[in-house]
Amino acid sequence: MHRLHFILSATIGLAVGVCAPAALAQAAKAAPAAAKPRSQPVILVLGDSLSAEYGLARGTGWVALLEKQLAQDKLTATIVNASVSGETTSGGRSRLPALLAQHKPSHVVIELGGNDALRGLPLKSVEENLTFMAQAAQKAGAKVLLVGMQMPPNYGADYANKFAGVFTTVAQAQKTAVVPFFLKGVADGADPTRLFQPDRIHPRAEAHPQMLANVWPELKKLLR
Repeated sequence: MHRLHFILSATIGLAVGVCAPAALAQAAKAAPAAAKPRSQPVILVLGDSLSAEYGLARGTGWVALLEKQLAQDKLTATIVNASVSGETTSGGRSRLPALLAQHKPSHVVIELGGNDALRGLPLKSVEENLTFMAQAAQKAGAKVLLVGMQMPPNYGADYANKFAGVFTTVAQAQKTAVVPFFLKGVADGADPTRLFQPDRIHPRAEAHPQMLANVWPELKKLLR
C-alpha cells in the first residue's frame, strides 16, 4: 500500500541558560535530520483514443475509473492521462521524453499500437517505438506496463498474429509488465459489436469497466 509518510522533526528544547553559540551549534549537530517525505506514485498513461475517452462522457473511460479503483483499494496515486486520439507509437515516442521530464512518473502505462495496425504500418517500427518508450521510462526510474492490442482477422491473419505478439516480445526483452489484449472480454465475445460505438472501433462506456479489469491486476502488482 502506498501512502505518504510525513515525518515531523522533533523540537529540541534547550536548557535555561544554555545560550552560547557553541552550545547551540552542538545541539543542532546532535539533532536527527528530518527525513524527506516520500512522494506518492505518479501513473502516466500514454495512450490513444481508447484511453482518451473518445465518444464518451467525461469521467466514464477506464482511466477515470482507475481513480475509483485506487480509492477502493486504498492506494494513493496521481494519474496523468496524456492520451491523444489517433496517436501512434511514433507519436508517443516523440512526446514521451517531455512528459517524463515534466511529470516524473513512477509508473508508465503505454497503450499504443492500435492505430499503427489500422494504418498497416511496419511491425518493425512498432516494436522499435515500443522498445524506445519502455527503455526511456525505465531510465527515468519508472515501472512500465505495456497494454497490448489485437486486430480482427480481416486485416490478414499473418499480420494480425505477428502484431499481437509484438507486445509480449517487447515486454519480455525489456522486462516490463504486459496486458496481452486490452479488449479481452469486449471484442472477443459472441456479439463483438454489442459493446462498441457505431464506428465499431471505439468501445462504449459499458465496456470500460472490463478494460480496467484487464489492466488493473498487472498495474496493481507494480504499485505494491
